[in-house]
Amino acid sequence: MKENRKLLREVLKDIRHDMTDDEVLNLLADSKISQRPDSEKIKSTLGQRAADAIAKFAGSWAFIFSFTGVLILWMVVNTLLAAKAFDPYPFILLNLVLSCVAAIQAPLIMMSQNRQEEKDRRRAENDYKVNLKTEIMIEDLYDKVNLILAKQAALEKQLQEKDADAEK
Repeated sequence: MKENRKLLREVLKDIRHDMTDDEVLNLLADSKISQRPDSEKIKSTLGQRAADAIAKFAGSWAFIFSFTGVLILWMVVNTLLAAKAFDPYPFILLNLVLSCVAAIQAPLIMMSQNRQEEKDRRRAENDYKVNLKTEIMIEDLYDKVNLILAKQAALEKQLQEKDADAEK
């Protein structure tokens, strides 16, 4: 417990300036901690929402199966059309399309991952605040229980002394 207080003092050294320890603890105890940081209103642009939607779809089995179906259909159609095929056997146009899809899809997925990382960071910050606040409250309760026990022991001692005096 003493180590936690020492750590807390070190963490709060920069922000407390002219505040006492009790004021800092009260400030932490009164600070609003959101129940669900991901439910907070997050302003996102149309591009960010589109990147999230594309990344969500591109990372699903539906995408894999539909994309595989399109590739097989492309190859079958071009093989059956033979001489009149719009992309004959080496499927050079298909290769170009796949390269373009990969080139566009990769940055969109990375943008979505960056946004998810930001959400995770906020969630971790919130967890830290909750844990710190809980730890401070538990330490405070521990100190109060110790104070109550000390007062109880003192009262018991006084009662025993009164009983001893009364017996004499």
